[in-house]
Order: sequence, then structure tokens, then C-alpha cells
Amino acid sequence: MKNARNNELSDRRGAAKEAKAALLNAFRAAKDSNDPAKLAKQAERQAVAAAREKRHAEQQRAKLEERERLQAEAVERQAAAEAAAKAEIEARETAERDRIAREIEDEAARKAERDRRYASRKARQA
Repeated sequence: MKNARNNELSDRRGAAKEAKAALLNAFRAAKDSNDPAKLAKQAERQAVAAAREKRHAEQQRAKLEERERLQAEAVERQAAAEAAAKAEIEARETAERDRIAREIEDEAARKAERDRRYASRKARQA
């Protein structure tokens, strides 16, 4: 009985070895062959990969353009904010200069009126 088991085991091992060798030979044959279906599939895969790369490059370019557009808009907003702040400061300074000029004019008018009254009083006394 021991012999029967060993024979069965060696038969199975031999069959497995032959099956592996057959699979390896089939793989090598398929790898080396110029099968039109295989070549077509490979060309299709390459076309899909090239299309994928093209889409990826287009997406990257679109992202870069969007980023540049957003940066340009931010620069424009910053410049507009700075211009508005500068205009506001200039308006305040102009208003302050106008106020000071009006006060000086009013003071000069009051002084002229005071001088006129003084001269009128002196004229009445003399």
C-alpha cells in the first residue's frame, strides 16, 4: 500500500510539472507571437493611454490658466482697493484744506468787519 501512495503522489507531481511546463510554453508562445488581435488590443491600450495623457495635460493647462486668472483678478482687486483708499485719503485731505481755507477766509472777513467798525467809530469821534 505504501507503494500505491507513492506512485499516486509521484504521478500527481509529474502531472503538475507537465501542466506548469505547458502553461509556461503557452505563455512564451503567446508573448512572442504577432497575433493581430493581441497587436490590436495593444494599439488600443496605447491609444487610450495617449488620450488619457492628453486629457490630463489639458486639465493641468486649464487649472494653470484658472489659477493665473484668479491671481490676476486678485491683483486687480488689490489695485482697485489701493486706488480707492488713495482717493479717499486725497478727498479727506482736500476737504481738510477747504475747511482750513474757509476758516481763514471767515477769520479775514471778521477782521475786516472789525476793522471797518473800528474805523467807523473813529470817524464818528473825530
